[in-house]
Amino acid sequence: MPVTDVTTDAEALTMTLEAEFAAPVERLWQAFTEPSQLERFWGPPGWPASFPTFDFTVGGRAVYYMTSPQGEKSYGSWEFLEIDAPRGFTVLDNFANEDGAPLDGMPVMRVVFRFEPTETGSRMINVSHFASAEALEQVVEFGAVEGSTMAINQLDRVLQGLRDYAQGKGTQTEILDDTHVRITRLIEGPRELVWRAHQEPELLEKWMLGPDGWRMSVCEVDPQVGGKYRYEWEPTEGTEGERFGFDGETVLSESPRRAVTTEHMTGTDYPSTLNDMNLEEEDGATLITLLIEYPDKETRDIVLATGMTDGMESSYRRLEGVLAGV
Repeated sequence: MPVTDVTTDAEALTMTLEAEFAAPVERLWQAFTEPSQLERFWGPPGWPASFPTFDFTVGGRAVYYMTSPQGEKSYGSWEFLEIDAPRGFTVLDNFANEDGAPLDGMPVMRVVFRFEPTETGSRMINVSHFASAEALEQVVEFGAVEGSTMAINQLDRVLQGLRDYAQGKGTQTEILDDTHVRITRLIEGPRELVWRAHQEPELLEKWMLGPDGWRMSVCEVDPQVGGKYRYEWEPTEGTEGERFGFDGETVLSESPRRAVTTEHMTGTDYPSTLNDMNLEEEDGATLITLLIEYPDKETRDIVLATGMTDGMESSYRRLEGVLAGV
């Protein structure tokens, strides 16, 4: 993981994050100064960022927001105080309202981004300066250490490029914490088609089948927010197993970038999971990132032990074949 250290200093009133990257300083600079690239990593998993305003000049401002799986938005703004390309820049960082105006009573930080060359690439040193120990403590209590670490640890795939980052690795499953798992898979095909393949029953029925020997017998989808879905599978002749299915509803839909749904095993009293799917396209390929939130560690481990990753890989291989024929 890129992040090597995060420290807080109550005497100096600072929080410092350091990270190492296998990319030159110029590439790191580009990732932090182009909003389309910032949006791909700045928000932590489950809270992707959008930068509708980005005036990268001294005295200019950037306004961003991060959106939760339930659609809640948390706004922030930067005022650019210093710019020293490609070595770094300094901003005044505010918690903000939807217009970008600072929120009264919330901490204001002077944040210094510094980029240095190393023998293997580059290093980022990010220092946040606070006006008081109380402000530092408040931001730490908000989860700034954990959130910034998870966000910056996503930067590798942006710097490396999606194909180099994910090509040939198949479906990858990462345990992020007791209740969150992240699944990634690079799909050959444009994002618009990958989005359609997750929304349209006539396409879903062709690829979302899991291991060989199963067929989707029910595929009902209403992709609108609040809409319900229901999937059922049954074994084909010669395959052992019992019919099963899932049902849920769409919580958030941002075509063709993000869809959040609940998922419940039909006919059981098992608790639902929250499935947060994000799609990124680069050079004709689309990275699917699925963040799954489980109710507890026990449920997480039970689901992972079912061979879920292998079943998803079988389906994603089919998906690439389906997209090639669309």
